[in-house]
Amino acid sequence: MKFEVLTIFPEVIECYIKHGIIGKALKKGLAEVSIYNPRDFTLDKHKKVDDYPYGGGAGMVMQIEPFYNAIKYIKGDGNLRRVILLSPQGKRFTQKVAEEFLEKGEALLLICGRYEGIDERIKSFIDEEISIGDYVLSGGELPALVIIDSILRLIPGTLGAELSAKEDSFMKGFLDYPHYTRPEEFEGIRVPEVLLSGDHKKIAIWRKKEALRNTLIRRPDLLKNLASEDMRVLKELCSEINTKILEDADESINH
Repeated sequence: MKFEVLTIFPEVIECYIKHGIIGKALKKGLAEVSIYNPRDFTLDKHKKVDDYPYGGGAGMVMQIEPFYNAIKYIKGDGNLRRVILLSPQGKRFTQKVAEEFLEKGEALLLICGRYEGIDERIKSFIDEEISIGDYVLSGGELPALVIIDSILRLIPGTLGAELSAKEDSFMKGFLDYPHYTRPEEFEGIRVPEVLLSGDHKKIAIWRKKEALRNTLIRRPDLLKNLASEDMRVLKELCSEINTKILEDADESINH
């Protein structure tokens, strides 16, 4: 998988991709990240890429010309790629979108804006806009890294354990279960006994139930299209929760 990032701050991308799973994946040759700076494609001798907005207003707007020139240069190799503008106005990036990008196998050219954004005419030269959430950031570099990281995790061989990506939150349509490691007790808080039992069947059931519990409490909107077995566990969990609520109410009344 190939990623291309167009940014005036290439060092932000370079620093991050040297470390962690991205760094390892790149060393293994599982993916490639190329970084381009629009300052290298401006005709201005001072490498200027922004100017005052027409109509007045606060802030600066990034000029269309350096970005257009960069896109034209990058696409000059004739390879298939999808040009994406990172913008709060774009389509929401999700796990499903990450999977779709990987499945298509196209190179992704991620365009990072800054200041008040890029001249609106940039939209005539892109394929789509992507947003990582309903908030505003200082630039597109963090969204670009989020997209690269999330897709790279899905490439076989990127993660240490073969099943790691499949067990991630959202991969099965709901959140992850709680994780524990040594020591068994910390500040009076013990690891759940089932995880120390060595009974893999019971552990698997506990993990699924806890994953569904997390989702029910934090993101119930994700529980729309569960498999029949997951739905059975969810109904059992809801029954337990309701029973606990009644027991707590009775205890409170009696005291």
